[in-house]
Amino acid sequence: MGIVYVDGVVKHRGREKRVRFLVDSGATYTVLREDVWRWLALEPLGEMEFVLADGSVVKRKVSEVLLELPGYGERHTPVVLGEKDDENLLGVVTLEVFGLVLDPFKRVLRPIRALLV
Repeated sequence: MGIVYVDGVVKHRGREKRVRFLVDSGATYTVLREDVWRWLALEPLGEMEFVLADGSVVKRKVSEVLLELPGYGERHTPVVLGEKDDENLLGVVTLEVFGLVLDPFKRVLRPIRALLV
């Protein structure tokens, strides 16, 4: 699968910042770089453990933001408050909140066919 980026705007308490996200269909949560979440003045709402691709486990604080994805509107989504060397990632939970899925062949986001069962 190729690398896919999308642009979005993260918003919190009257502040907003344009952000370029790597779409990571293997990541559960969206991650914000430290400079982004600090500029937005996000406060941690809790802490979680995450397993990295190499199998190691890290702890990160989590919060919530309003995210705008052009063409798809605005939604609240949980975010991981990144630390040194963490990058902006758009994870699966956020994609689901927006009703989107990554099309790995065309390298674009597409609306999901949601089931109400």
